Amino acid sequence: MRKAWIVATAAVGAGMGFVMVLVVGVYLVAGNLAGGIGGGSVGLAKGAVPAAYQPLVQKWGNLCAAINPALLAAQLYQESGFNPNAKSPAQAQGIAQFIPGTWATHGVDGDGDGVRDVWNPNDAIPSAASYDCELASYVKNAPGNPTENMLAAYNAGAYAVIKYRGVPPYAETRNYVKTITTLAKSFAAPVTRVDPSKQAAAAITYAQKKLGTLYLWGGNGTADQGGRFDCSGLTKASYDSVGVSLPRVANDQYNAGPHPKREELLPGDLVFFSDDLTNSRAIRHVGIYVGGGYMIDAPRPGAVIRFDPIDTPDYFGATRVTEDGAKALPTSV
Repeated sequence: MRKAWIVATAAVGAGMGFVMVLVVGVYLVAGNLAGGIGGGSVGLAKGAVPAAYQPLVQKWGNLCAAINPALLAAQLYQESGFNPNAKSPAQAQGIAQFIPGTWATHGVDGDGDGVRDVWNPNDAIPSAASYDCELASYVKNAPGNPTENMLAAYNAGAYAVIKYRGVPPYAETRNYVKTITTLAKSFAAPVTRVDPSKQAAAAITYAQKKLGTLYLWGGNGTADQGGRFDCSGLTKASYDSVGVSLPRVANDQYNAGPHPKREELLPGDLVFFSDDLTNSRAIRHVGIYVGGGYMIDAPRPGAVIRFDPIDTPDYFGATRVTEDGAKALPTSV
């Protein structure tokens, strides 16, 4: 949540062979490809930010050099899951989760209507960017990465960053910096191809062993559920089997890594489907890509886990799962 420290600081159907040939072949081709966000103004991945907020995030994410639109999106997602009505037990409010004292000091009238409204994303998103940039200005002379120093100031206070000449040696603060910078990669449009996942082939193997299993809404594959799954339960279990813990629901799984283009898909990528192609929060289905335009998925009640084509009108996009990306996801949003 937006912390109040600054006030004090101011005062102070195919077989295993088919799947594995695809996996090995694609990985040999892709093994040396690099990925990343790149420099300059960072573009947002398709639909990663709800369409209603995308222009605001793109505009205000360029307010100062220490932030970018993907980083601002990552903060908003971690704070509230883009929910403008979010309220925490600590009284943090709105899409950016400002507490009242911090809002009173640092809230801005982003839409120029004469009112600073913490519940209005047109004010709260500009305020979040403005607050970040203010923090960055306080620690601008500290050695190190300006963005990391800004995030550290957000978590631990500007005094700590100045004292330690960079990100302070606090586990919580260092974890926060890593979490947000990692999560930002999920919201950025990649400028090059992204690296393949090391765990992807084994995740496919797990999913393939479940072919023919009857769908169960809310199914996690446990014994009391007869080993049955729903769509995101299957993808979660597949990656759990290789030590990568994904969130339970599909629209959060979308943020577990960067987003390859359709022509760049590799086996093991998660593929997503939605009736609203402008908003990742509206994703309703997920499967595991196996190559050749097909995925393994648990499609719907009454059906079994099977191979399905991905090239349908509701295809939303894909995520290349990374360990760090999965770890960065909040446990609840």
